[in-house]
Amino acid sequence: MKKTIDHITRPEMKDILRIQSAVLKSLRDFMWQEGIVELMPVMLSPFTDPLAHKVYEGSLEYEGQRLQLTKSMILHKQLSMMRDDLKGVYIVSPNVRLEHGETGKSGRHLIEFSQVDIELKAAGRDGFMRFLEKCYAHIFKFVRQECDSSLMRLGRKLPEFSFPFPVYETQDLKTRYGTDWEHETSLRESQPFWVTDHYREFYDRQDPDSGKHVNYDLVYPEGFGEALSGGERETDYGVITRKMDERKTDQTKYAGYLEIAKQGLLKPTAGGGFGV
Repeated sequence: MKKTIDHITRPEMKDILRIQSAVLKSLRDFMWQEGIVELMPVMLSPFTDPLAHKVYEGSLEYEGQRLQLTKSMILHKQLSMMRDDLKGVYIVSPNVRLEHGETGKSGRHLIEFSQVDIELKAAGRDGFMRFLEKCYAHIFKFVRQECDSSLMRLGRKLPEFSFPFPVYETQDLKTRYGTDWEHETSLRESQPFWVTDHYREFYDRQDPDSGKHVNYDLVYPEGFGEALSGGERETDYGVITRKMDERKTDQTKYAGYLEIAKQGLLKPTAGGGFGV
C-alpha cells in the first residue's frame, strides 16, 4: 500500500498527468479536423485480438456465451469500417493482456494499458504512415506550447523531429543487430522510425506477389522501443481462414467475424494503435 501511496502522491505526477491530458486533447482536436470519428471502447466481446504470443485467457461465461476481455479492438474497428460513410475511426481503448510470468517481466509488456487505436479506409500502408506522422506533429507542437513548464520540471525537452520518419525492413535490422534488433536500433536512432514486414496475426495483409507482410511498427528513439503496431488488413475469407490455420487460431472463437468476411463485407483498411 505504501508503494501505491508514494506513486500517486509523488510531486512529478501532476506534470505527467497534465502532459497526458494535453496529448489526448490535441489528439481529439486533430481527429475532429481530419473527419475521423471516435468510437467508445468495448471491454467484453465474443472475440478479441488473438495476439502474436500466448497470454492467459481472460474470459467469463455470461448467459450462455463466452465473453473475452478485450486485448485490443482491432477486429471491432475493422468491422466498423463496413459503413461506406466513414472515412476512419479511433478509440482510446483499454487493453487487458494477462501476460505469462516471464513475458510480464520483460519490461516491454503490460497486463493492462490504454492505446489510441486508429483505422482508416482505403489509406494503404503509406497513407496510414503519413497520417500518423501528421498526427504526431500536431501532438508534439501542442505539448510543447502548453506543457513547457511541466516538461522543464521533468527534465525533458521534446526534440524537433523531421518528417517523414525513416523506414527499415525487419529482416535487414535482424541481420545487422540480431534478435534484439528493435532495442539496438532504438538506442542508435535520434528520431522515431518505421519498421516493416512482420510475421503477425491473420488480419495483417500479406502481399500475394512478394510474400511480404504489408504492416509496420513505429519505434521511438533513445531506447524507448515500440510506439505503434499496425498494417493493412486482410479482407478475403479464404486468405483469412488459411492464415488462421497456419497460426493454429481456433476459428470457432471468431464465427461472427468470419461470417461477415465470408459475405465479402470487409473493406480495405489500414490502421494501428499507439500507447498512451
